[in-house]
Amino acid sequence: MSLHSILENFAHPATLFFFLGMIAVFVKSDLEIPPQIAKFLSIYLLFDIGIKGGEELFHSGFNGQVLLVIVVCVLGSFLIPFGMYYILKRKLSVHDAGAVAATYGSISAVTFATGTAFLESQGEPFGGYMVAGMALMESPAIIAGLILIRMNSKSEESTTNKAGFNHILREAFFNGSVLLLIGSLLIGYIAGETGEKELKPFVNEIFFGMLSLYMLDMGLLAARRIKELKKAGGFVVSFAVLFPPIIGLFAIVLSFILGYGPGDALLQTILLASASYIAVPAAMRMAVPQANMSILLPMSLGITFTFNISLGIPLYYFLIQLIWA
Repeated sequence: MSLHSILENFAHPATLFFFLGMIAVFVKSDLEIPPQIAKFLSIYLLFDIGIKGGEELFHSGFNGQVLLVIVVCVLGSFLIPFGMYYILKRKLSVHDAGAVAATYGSISAVTFATGTAFLESQGEPFGGYMVAGMALMESPAIIAGLILIRMNSKSEESTTNKAGFNHILREAFFNGSVLLLIGSLLIGYIAGETGEKELKPFVNEIFFGMLSLYMLDMGLLAARRIKELKKAGGFVVSFAVLFPPIIGLFAIVLSFILGYGPGDALLQTILLASASYIAVPAAMRMAVPQANMSILLPMSLGITFTFNISLGIPLYYFLIQLIWA
């Protein structure tokens, strides 16, 4: 694959709409997506991803490959925060380091959706069962972040009490995005061919249009978050930039060793090399009010998300094709 092929990613409508949103902020346009519409688009994407994954599971069944993907995803989302925390702790407080580490242990469903769209445009097959792994990656990251903060906090006042901790654990497993994703996955699996036929127009034909509108909103949000990074310092900016390619390279090698196909390898790489900017920040804001959200969100959304959408996905695919060849 040539550099020209990598740059072709910019010709995809979803990517172009993302940059249109960023341009709108930089030129101080009044363009915006109303919050309720943005929320609907988010719900639709989770619904669509879950249903498609359930349909694929219906056709493939719960085989060894599915179980392998689930194990890798769950372990990755739990262990990555532990490795990242001790890097972040060099410059950040316990609470900030724990919250950011949890964010980078989790995933970006929109980056995953963009990755599937990229693979479809390349004609590269992939397993819908990858959604099963994605659906289980939010909760372990949140739990890992809370464990790290509790282990390293000297002041009892700086951590949640037992009742609060139990509440956060419940949120980790049953927050809206996780519940919708897992629920849609199960419905797609149970409904089988009947559901696939009945939902086909809503799940397939309009997906790219809805994704493009959502990416426009993401571009608006990312550009605003990038502006906030001026206050964050060079360390967190460097971390947010270097995390995706370093973890991405590790994920590519791991996928090769485990015998993934190229399409599944790209999606596994995206899952491990992305960061949450919805579910985990919301949980951390509730559980750890001391954490500085003005650091966390610009890192995950302003830099890491932008990197993966614009350069990461085609770069990972380029490396996968070289290695698999």
